[in-house]
Amino acid sequence: MKKQIEKALDEIRPFLQSDGGNIKLISFTETEVKVKLLGNCVNCTVNQMTLKNGVEMTIKKYVPQIEKVTSVE
Repeated sequence: MKKQIEKALDEIRPFLQSDGGNIKLISFTETEVKVKLLGNCVNCTVNQMTLKNGVEMTIKKYVPQIEKVTSVE
């Protein structure tokens, strides 16, 4: 499962890096993934939208049983 989550993050990473940001996998369970937004993503006004519409959707594409993706500080 970790490999699939990392694949999903690798897919979304170039989009984040183009805006000076990045993302790191912190932990996961069978239904939840915790990530840390880095760089410009930390103070971005649309980071929660990016998390929901970009990161969560991409992770669910690779790992459909994931119900929730949250960002940690």
